[in-house]
Amino acid sequence: MSGEEEENAAELKIGDEFLKAKCLMNCEVALILEHKYEQLQQMSDDPMNQVSQVFEKSLQYVKRFSRYKNPDAVRQVREILSRYQLAEFELCVLGNLCPETVEEAIAMVPSIKSKGRAYDDEAIEKMLNDLSLIKKFE
Repeated sequence: MSGEEEENAAELKIGDEFLKAKCLMNCEVALILEHKYEQLQQMSDDPMNQVSQVFEKSLQYVKRFSRYKNPDAVRQVREILSRYQLAEFELCVLGNLCPETVEEAIAMVPSIKSKGRAYDDEAIEKMLNDLSLIKKFE
C-alpha cells in the first residue's frame, strides 16, 4: 500500500501485510490456549507455576468471548465463512461478533458490500442463517 493511499477497512484498503495475515477467531484461540494449558498441566506437578498471569488472563478472555465452544463447531464456522471468499479479518469479525441481521453484518463489516465483490442481501442472510444453525446445535 502506498504511503499516499489512506487505509480504510470499509473498502478493504488495509495494507498488504494485514490482508495476507492469518487471523484467528476468539474460539480458535481458546482451543489453542486450552490445549497448551493442558500440556502445561501434564508437564508439571504444580501447573500454576507454568502459567503466567498474561496467559491465564488471555485464556479467560477468549473463553468468555468465544461464541462457539465445540471444536467441530469452530471448524464449521471457518468453513462456512471461507466459502464467501472473505478477507481473514472479515471472517474473524463475523465469526466473533455473530451478527443476527444483514444490517448488523454490513455495519460491522462494510467491505462485504463494497464494489467489485458486493454480496447481495440474500447471500449475506444465507451466511448468517448457516452460522446461527451451528450456534443452535452446538
